[in-house]
Amino acid sequence: MSNVYESRHPLVAHKLSRLRDKRTEPKKFRELVQEIAAMMAYEATSDLATVECDLETPLAKIKGRELQEKIGLVPILRAGLGMVEGIWELMPQAEVWHIGLYRDEQTLRPVEYYNKLPTEPTVSVCLILDPMLATGGSATATVDVLKRWGVKKIKFVGLIGAPEGIAAMQAAHPDVDIYLAAIDSHLNEKGYIVPGLGDAGDRQFGTA
Repeated sequence: MSNVYESRHPLVAHKLSRLRDKRTEPKKFRELVQEIAAMMAYEATSDLATVECDLETPLAKIKGRELQEKIGLVPILRAGLGMVEGIWELMPQAEVWHIGLYRDEQTLRPVEYYNKLPTEPTVSVCLILDPMLATGGSATATVDVLKRWGVKKIKFVGLIGAPEGIAAMQAAHPDVDIYLAAIDSHLNEKGYIVPGLGDAGDRQFGTA
């Protein structure tokens, strides 16, 4: 799994344990999603290109660095919405584009219902945001959409992944790097990650 990066940061592990706890209330759950998302984005953007710029400190003129690439955040509705704010705090200049997919509970396949991308891409790097990489169906479908849009550099940023979802992504899109806070054991018969944390959307929005 050469293009899969599982966080080893102790703060991520600590916050993820609190996120998994079934006693965690929706408000705290949302806060933890934002915090972990920001830390995962920090890792996922370590290779972004920069260019030299001129600036002046209170004491001297110096050469600094600024981001060269335009970044797009692409949360998969609805659970991915909770990851946006944490990352936006780090990259307020990033554009946010929404892709709406839901999982058919019979086939476990994604169904697209919302896509407002403009005709031509306005960013050079897209971070797909979804807390759970379960079957991989929604993630692979979103990559399909972004590649048709014309984006060349795409990364997936999630919280928890299952081996099945990772394998599906690697088979369909081996060029897309995957960043996760943890890789769990397996999927159950309903397509949920075990041990996981339940339904990330329901737990964020209090609809369980």
